[in-house]
Amino acid sequence: MALEELQKHLEEAKVLLEKATRKGVRDALTAELLDNEKPDAVVAPVTMGYTVKTSNYGWDQSDKSVKIYITLTGVHQVPSENVQVHFTERSFDLLVKNLSGRSYSTTVNNLLKLTSVEGSSKKVKTDTVLILCRKKVEKAGDYLAQAEKDCCSYTCKEKEKPSYDTETDASEGLMNILKKIYEEGDNDMNQTINRAWKTEFSILGGGDTDPQ
Repeated sequence: MALEELQKHLEEAKVLLEKATRKGVRDALTAELLDNEKPDAVVAPVTMGYTVKTSNYGWDQSDKSVKIYITLTGVHQVPSENVQVHFTERSFDLLVKNLSGRSYSTTVNNLLKLTSVEGSSKKVKTDTVLILCRKKVEKAGDYLAQAEKDCCSYTCKEKEKPSYDTETDASEGLMNILKKIYEEGDNDMNQTINRAWKTEFSILGGGDTDPQ
């Protein structure tokens, strides 16, 4: 029943109560008024808004556990039951409901360390939710999840690739590659490069040129 209709209903019941003379009618009207005037008779609607997915977090670890710090401004002001975390052995999913009219979700899948669901927990601090993932095996690692490891591996491989200057010709590009191999190679490799280099430049009439 809408609030306005409920108010009209109560006012009409009061008018009838004043006019009623029979005890049974008066008792029924009185019960009706008391029932509808309880504080929980009218429940204000909760505005949930839409759900925002966020990956704004940091983490650190010990041999026993991983701590994930998720930043959400004002999260300490919402009811505790609005902050929910679901754990599995390889993931966790945080859902914060009705924070400034919105819900917020943070999900991390494919954790590299198996998590003890029973031993894991959450704690709400000022503007932060702390997720504690208790490890099944007490051992530290370099990454939190598989996606982070894959990203780092790709970045490292990109850095190791030889750089090419589009403004240089093919022979200069080859020289740069040979220099890189020469600097990182052992004695046998360097001797092989030297012999190949001298042969190539002798054919071209360039004389003895060392790749160094």
